[in-house]
Amino acid sequence: MKAPGFARIIGVVFLFVGALGFAPWATTPAPLGAEYINLSNSYGMIFGIFPVNAAHDLIHIAIGGWGVLASFGFKSSVIYLRSVACLYLLLVVLGTIPITNTLFGAGPIYGWDVALHLLVALVALYGGFGAGSQEPIEGF
Repeated sequence: MKAPGFARIIGVVFLFVGALGFAPWATTPAPLGAEYINLSNSYGMIFGIFPVNAAHDLIHIAIGGWGVLASFGFKSSVIYLRSVACLYLLLVVLGTIPITNTLFGAGPIYGWDVALHLLVALVALYGGFGAGSQEPIEGF
């Protein structure tokens, strides 16, 4: 699979997950012992596992939309995937540090979100820097 395919898949998944964060049937309230979040609109856990809030969901939707739009060109897909890989590796690091694991109260990136962000970063790394970023050969 080439970079546009990776970008399209990541984009669609992020659009779905962003919308899922606003679905009351998929989101449970944050537990009493959850990290404090200043932006507490729609603060909860998707399927009781992944912490989200409205800002987190809107960012997922924005990154998803960017991915779908970027998937229409090879170069834009590679740029998108490389950007997502760098951003999500940064989020993995920030999510493991207690003082930054809520982005200073703006959005929850702790718990299982760290593992999910690492998975997204690895897929984006492969698509943006690995085999997915090799120019397609005409005629093949």
